[in-house]
Amino acid sequence: MTRAIISFDTELSAGLHQRGASARANFDSSILGRCRDGDFGIHFQMDMLERRGLTGVYFVDPMPALVHGPAIVRDIVAPIVARGHEVQLHIHTEWLEFARLNPVGRLTGRNIGDFPLAAQKKLIGLACDMLVRAGAPEPTAFRAGNFGANDDTLRALAALGLRYDSSFNAAYVGHGCDIALDSRNIGMRVHHGVCEVPVSGLMDRSDSFRPAQLCAMSEEEMRDALDHAAASGAHQFSAFSHSFELLSRDRQVPNRLAIARMEALCRAVANDPRVTSGGFADLPEPPARAGPIRLPDPRPLRTLRRTAEQAAGHLAHEVRYVRSLAYVTANTSRWGKIAGGILLAVA
Repeated sequence: MTRAIISFDTELSAGLHQRGASARANFDSSILGRCRDGDFGIHFQMDMLERRGLTGVYFVDPMPALVHGPAIVRDIVAPIVARGHEVQLHIHTEWLEFARLNPVGRLTGRNIGDFPLAAQKKLIGLACDMLVRAGAPEPTAFRAGNFGANDDTLRALAALGLRYDSSFNAAYVGHGCDIALDSRNIGMRVHHGVCEVPVSGLMDRSDSFRPAQLCAMSEEEMRDALDHAAASGAHQFSAFSHSFELLSRDRQVPNRLAIARMEALCRAVANDPRVTSGGFADLPEPPARAGPIRLPDPRPLRTLRRTAEQAAGHLAHEVRYVRSLAYVTANTSRWGKIAGGILLAVA
């Protein structure tokens, strides 16, 4: 059977914090997915999973506790644990720039892989402790923020006793992800003492990997990637999203396209007898001699259909945004009325 791991990187936004957002506003937007139409974050996602009898994995970043205190991480962890979904470890080292006390001295960096091995061990160990103190079970799996891990990250995880890593995303190789693995093999395998569970996906062009992410793949592509994993005998199909990904890019309204894609993914997993739902806590490691799982070949028409679908979705959002901006602008001044009229004409 293929284990379908539907995971969510669950994190406050360091960018919102840097722009002056309060901890409460950041939590509401990034974790609750709150907008004028309601909440579309972790609670909404868990509702969708549970309607299909599925279990989700929430990779929770505890690093904001260095800035806002531990209560904010407890507020993230508590409802996930209470509803029987899995909490695992995530880390965004950008928060060190704002920390009251930096546990690794003056070292800062965008990615955990930017740090030397000793500092990585210290940061990951501290993050584990903060997550457990927030009410999570001892984590067994890790994912680097921005997928920005390297081989030293895996060495640090192995030294700390974590069994699984899910930081290898072929779309990020050379762009922060520096784990030395074959990006054409999306099967699980042991590397530096840790079982790597790569993000699944497919080739949308001969030289372009498309990850199994809600905002990146169409329903058709996600179904095809899931079918390929199951037909190939893969031990896992690893799809991911974010706690805020069911919102529009400006986080003002729900992203109906992403919601439809998540519903389709949940339906496909629930209805496929070759697939089980779950996480890392009871995930068996693959046999030592397990063969590679190669990526599905590109299908140009499928890629074209997704490109058109996403273009239409982005256009609908941009038109809404421009109209909103026009009405605000038109009520500011005489010149604002002129500019607003132009924006409305364009929209």
